[in-house]
Amino acid sequence: MKINAVQLWMAVVVGLLLSGCGSTTPLQPPKKPEIPKVTWDDAQKKQLLSILAKDKYMSICNQQTLYEKVKVSQEPQQMTNMLYVYTKNLANGCIVNARQKEEISGQTTTTYGIYEQKVDANELIGKLQDRQSIEEILKPYVPQYREFNALIAKYHAMERSDKSSSRELRQVRLNIERVKLLKPGLGNNYALVNIPEFHVRIVDGSKTCLKMKVITGTKKNKTPIFSENLQYITLNPTWNVPDSIARNEIIPATLRNPGYLKSHRLEMHHDYNLNSPKLKFNAAEAKDYKGGKGPVPFKFIEVPSDRNALGRVKFIFPNQHSVYMHDTPTKNLFNSKVRAFSHGCIRLGDPKNMLKYLTENYTNANYADVKKKYESYKTHHISVSKHLPVHTAYLTTYVTQDGKLLVFPDIYGYDQTQHLNF
Repeated sequence: MKINAVQLWMAVVVGLLLSGCGSTTPLQPPKKPEIPKVTWDDAQKKQLLSILAKDKYMSICNQQTLYEKVKVSQEPQQMTNMLYVYTKNLANGCIVNARQKEEISGQTTTTYGIYEQKVDANELIGKLQDRQSIEEILKPYVPQYREFNALIAKYHAMERSDKSSSRELRQVRLNIERVKLLKPGLGNNYALVNIPEFHVRIVDGSKTCLKMKVITGTKKNKTPIFSENLQYITLNPTWNVPDSIARNEIIPATLRNPGYLKSHRLEMHHDYNLNSPKLKFNAAEAKDYKGGKGPVPFKFIEVPSDRNALGRVKFIFPNQHSVYMHDTPTKNLFNSKVRAFSHGCIRLGDPKNMLKYLTENYTNANYADVKKKYESYKTHHISVSKHLPVHTAYLTTYVTQDGKLLVFPDIYGYDQTQHLNF
């Protein structure tokens, strides 16, 4: 039987696939890397077993079977494996599907971001061999935020009381895991926006120095979970209308009512620059950009005023979501208990107090000068001179400094969509 060139080529390809690209050994599935063996001293064994017995950092999670073996055998290799998985669970939480993505305003975005930490087995073993204590080894992965220990203490108290339902215990435990997923290194100074609580706190030196009501995103336009650093403050801001809002709100409203732009203090330009030439609204052209997705070749800008959608001041921590904290003319909405009304940004209940506190504590500016600029109704920018991370979080349970457990509505449904890996 003759074999043509194509048949010969196919035979060679199949042979290579079966033989492992030239090897005479059949292809084998890759082996999981084994954690090298290490000796433990008695003090380290005792420390780990003590942490595990109390599950001090709530990180045994799905490793209960391994823990039972370690508790009985105290075999070094098993103890090393246990330390490794316990550290990973502490570093990255025990929620199966923590990260959440969905389509908002025509774009797929991460609505629940997480900050994964790499846990290196060789690094852990090196620390063991250097005879570091287990607490020292775990310390880089223990959340600095006070709420972590507060929630753990409350969880254990609820377990002992026999008055809490499994649903209530699960909710507290879920929020313990969410704290693990916050960006590492919260530090002593930070701003925390707790979305289900509809409050923001400025924490300085582990003390809450400023707290106020906020409005957050609707269920359709969620405020995302992320962390970035505050960089500057804008007085008397313009509002650069995003293309998605232009397509779905501004253009349709202006097509219905030609006076809409003037009554809402909106100007039309080629780009987001008030100093560029103004454009006139052309209904025939604008119809092509009503609804749908994608960029719009003209931009709408709302000029500074008391009625500006961003109010008189905004606080910028640059991020991929274009989310920031800002003033708002719709003060009446703060009377609502559930305040999920925005397109995703965070509206402040007391922006003037926020401006005063941040100016005096986080900038080199003089507050009297800042007030003059504020009253000018002209746009000014103030640089932040001191490190202040801003964290948006989703904690449906929160323990106050006096030990009271607060429970908030699951407005985005994350309590239902996120599952514990136990």
